[in-house]
Amino acid sequence: MHSGNTIKFLAGNSHPELAQLMADRLGVNITPTTVKKFSNGETSVRIHESVRDEDVFILQTACGPNCNVDDALMELLILISACKTASARRITAVVPFFPYSRNSFKDKSRAPITAKLVANMMVVAGCDHVITMDLHASQIQGFFDIPVDNLYSEPVMVGFIKRWVKGWRDAIVVSPDAGGAKRASSIADRLGVEFALIHRKKARGGKDGVAPVEKMEILVGDVRDKVVILVDDMIDTGDTLALATATLHENGAAAIFVLVSHCTMQSGSASLKKLSNLPIARLVVTNTLPQTHLMEEVNEEARANGTVTDGDVVESPISLHGNGINGVNGLVNGVNGKKKAPGVGQKLTVLDISPLLAESIRRTHNGESISLLFGDWAERTGMAGY
Repeated sequence: MHSGNTIKFLAGNSHPELAQLMADRLGVNITPTTVKKFSNGETSVRIHESVRDEDVFILQTACGPNCNVDDALMELLILISACKTASARRITAVVPFFPYSRNSFKDKSRAPITAKLVANMMVVAGCDHVITMDLHASQIQGFFDIPVDNLYSEPVMVGFIKRWVKGWRDAIVVSPDAGGAKRASSIADRLGVEFALIHRKKARGGKDGVAPVEKMEILVGDVRDKVVILVDDMIDTGDTLALATATLHENGAAAIFVLVSHCTMQSGSASLKKLSNLPIARLVVTNTLPQTHLMEEVNEEARANGTVTDGDVVESPISLHGNGINGVNGLVNGVNGKKKAPGVGQKLTVLDISPLLAESIRRTHNGESISLLFGDWAERTGMAGY
């Protein structure tokens, strides 16, 4: 441990629930800060304790019910700058969902690479280290000239599958597109099951022969009469998920579990209603973004339209505690404080990744390797997010 300094844990307004879970895991208090807006929309930040010579960790995810992605980013940059000018020894930005990660390459003429711009701004503000999770594009790590640790939710998801998905040993893991093939095949290898891929093919037409007129989903692999575990890193509009589930059902899938790292859907959106009506056994996401406000809406809608199916979920006698956010067993699955095992009467299940993030902070602070977190650490320590 660095001599003469301790962990200072700060948080922006984007995800207070996750911040508190992580602080409880670390055994520290959240350093009091005031983050507010002036009447003209400018962000004001004030840190109420000294951070001089301290090891500072700032939690801020890309967006949440209390702020949009641009507000969240500006809060993070100002918090970093404030700590830098206050003589913090080291500043680590903990960003579970990295902002603008979909803009990580130049896909057309004059298109910006916004993720690189965000990386530059964080470094200029004074950031020394970044901890993030399941980057949409791995090349983002190379946008920084400082250390970047990209954690994976994969160990948490594998633990959930092994404990809760009935018949998982005979299941098949599917990627909804070619971009997620590596992620899905890695989970399949951990489980020792088969892997399949949905390939999107665009048929082109029109006068110039280049205007896309139709998209076809081609399944590479056999899912007939099997439990399907559909894996992706992000769900936003839900269009990819809807097309993939339709293709899987057309090819005879017995049941579909969808596991996604980041759910960016907003409460009351048409996308959320579409999700509630999808014929899937369960959607499992992590709390890299706030999800509590979505859970009741999704689950009530799904129960009302009859699309909740509990037959493919194994019930467990474990004891759950807390108001829907369980910092002990790592489960976020209640509705209005009701105590439920994951999957029972639910369409949306949220897995808690605060143990993984908190352990990465502890190891970073103590100068320990975090490579252990990429293995089966979560399962072996009972912190697998379920």
